[in-house]
Amino acid sequence: MKILGISGSLRKDSYNTYLLEAAREAIGDSALFGTFDIGTVPHYHGDQDGEEKPTAVQHLKDDIESADGIVIATPEYNYSLPGVLKNAIDWASRPAFNSVLKDKPTLILSASMSPTGGARAQVHLRDILAGVLAPVFAGPDFLVPTAQDKFDEAGKLTDEATQKRLQKRMDAYIEWVGKLSA
Repeated sequence: MKILGISGSLRKDSYNTYLLEAAREAIGDSALFGTFDIGTVPHYHGDQDGEEKPTAVQHLKDDIESADGIVIATPEYNYSLPGVLKNAIDWASRPAFNSVLKDKPTLILSASMSPTGGARAQVHLRDILAGVLAPVFAGPDFLVPTAQDKFDEAGKLTDEATQKRLQKRMDAYIEWVGKLSA
């Protein structure tokens, strides 16, 4: 099984990128876990959305297509998801209703320094993913509030309760993807 991780943050020391790494560790040998840097994807431009796509866009679409599932870790910016993440989804969602995102089992995670943990960004991301026909793993939102207290300086998830919750979520997600892929 192959899982693709996408961080909605471009920041070098992003808690969401750290959360993706913790998810990779939680998966262990259950699946291959790769990531894609959405910072390489140009702004969506309909004139460039022809037969030949910009190189980074084609790589994004190829990586999504070859994955059995996607894990998206999104920060919350101004009560929503970052524009760079929406941009990547816009590119990947073409052609409409028949894109590489259609029927791709997706898990949403978020980490934030705020006490809400990115909950509002997750709501918006769920709506967007519904619009591109990507099923989202059902369950309570996986939120890491006050993330600055749960990761060390090297980006390692150190909060034991969050580690246990993440392990349980990743195990359930991998099982779900396996059932959908069978």
